[in-house]
Order: sequence, then C-alpha cells, then structure tokens
Amino acid sequence: MTEISLSAIHIYPVKSCAGIDLEGVSLDRFGPRGDRRWMVVDGTGRFLSQRELARMALVRVSQLPGGGLLLSLGDTECGVAVPGPGAPFAEVTVWDDRVNAVDAGDGAAAWLSEVLATECRLVYMPGESRRAVDPDYARRGETVSFADGFPLLLISEASLGALNERLPHEVSMNRFRPNLVVSGCEPFAEDGWSRIRIGAVEMDVVKACSRCAIPSIDQATGERDPYINRALADFRRFERQILFGQNLLYQGGGELRRGDPVEVLAQGAAVG
Repeated sequence: MTEISLSAIHIYPVKSCAGIDLEGVSLDRFGPRGDRRWMVVDGTGRFLSQRELARMALVRVSQLPGGGLLLSLGDTECGVAVPGPGAPFAEVTVWDDRVNAVDAGDGAAAWLSEVLATECRLVYMPGESRRAVDPDYARRGETVSFADGFPLLLISEASLGALNERLPHEVSMNRFRPNLVVSGCEPFAEDGWSRIRIGAVEMDVVKACSRCAIPSIDQATGERDPYINRALADFRRFERQILFGQNLLYQGGGELRRGDPVEVLAQGAAVG
C-alpha cells in the first residue's frame, strides 16, 4: 500500500494574492505562520478578492525579514513593513466577521490602488486580534486569520488528477489555493477522513470546501475560464454546492514539513 504523505505546503500572505511554496511551516493560532495576515479592503473596510478583482492573482508576494512583505507586479514593486504601534486602527469586514486590524500605510494603498485599478488599502491582522472559527465547527474556540473561514485547507493530488481527466487541458493546484497538498491516496479520499495526523500534528477534518469562482481564474494570467467550474459541477455538486478540498482544525501548534507522513486516524461520512 502506498503511504500518504505531505507533498506541498503553501501560504498566501495577502488574502487573494499569489502564494508562496514552503519546505516547512510552523502552525500558530491563526493557521500556518504568515498565512493571510494581510488583506486588501475597499473604502468601507470590506475585503476584496479575486472574485471581484481577478488581477489580484498577479500580485506576487515575498516575505521580508521582520515579517514585512515585498509586493510586485510586472516591473513595479512595493515594500511593506509590519505596521508599528502607532499605525491607524481599522475595523474591517471579511465575510460576516468584523475584525480588528491596522492600516499598512499610504504607500501600500497607493501602489495597490494603481496596479489593481481600484481604490483600496492594505491592512494587517496584529497578534492581539481574534477572529473565531464558526462555532458550528470549532471544538475549542479555535481562531483564524483573514482566510475564508478555517486555518487549513487540504487537497490531494489525486483529486486534482481526477478533475484534470475531465478537462481539455490540465489546470494547476494553485487555482484551488490549498495550504496542504497530499499524495499517495485515492481521488477524494480526503472526503472520508475525520481525523488525521501529519507528522506529529493531529488535525480534525471538519468541513468540505465550497468553491466559488476563483478556480476558474488562471493564477498566472488572471484570465477566467468558466469551463473549470462547469466541469467541477458535473461531478462535485452536492446540495447545490461545488465541493473540492477539506478544511482542517487543530489544537495548539506544531511544525509541518514537506514529506511528512499522513496517517488517517478516523474515518467519517464521505461527502455526498
């Protein structure tokens, strides 16, 4: 029997901008360290994403010493430091949650407004901010960053392979923006897991991920291909939702490294 293993780790420092591939990552109470602690907001403080601005996919992100970021698009770039103690407070909205954040400054706002062709600002979630995971799924008061709702999203390579068999051209995993990618299991095996261990970290598999329009966006070009979601709907629609990938919760922290073994500790009811 093929052993299941962790084949890739990704974080997305700025919600809905390009991701970063990692060899290893620490887990803190927000999720993978550095994941979605930054977010682009409109003039009302509401989050912006590729759903409205597909061009966000083209904004590349590099991590700088001290927690800052280097944002780039084409031949233009912008360095952003973690806001200091005197940074303006901002209450922002991500989905139905009101979250305490701090503004990242006029320089970042001006750069993003220009490259995204819309007035916007960049905000940061400081360490003292708390955003609770939906209590319908949280076991012990888990918290999350600016991610859509959960600290970790897992997808298997085999599940993507099953989708690609139905497409006229293959698509990359980055369209689905997982944190963790696993190999060595059957397609959609993750749908039937309820508790797993990756390395030394135990995790609950709590909710299938309902997909929006973002998988239709080519992360390298920003172009939309609605055929992707139509193909997904043909075989992954359950009760009016297109499901692909599983959201995870964990207690405490821990370290994950690419190549870590994945052990299925308990099975649950499969999706569908």
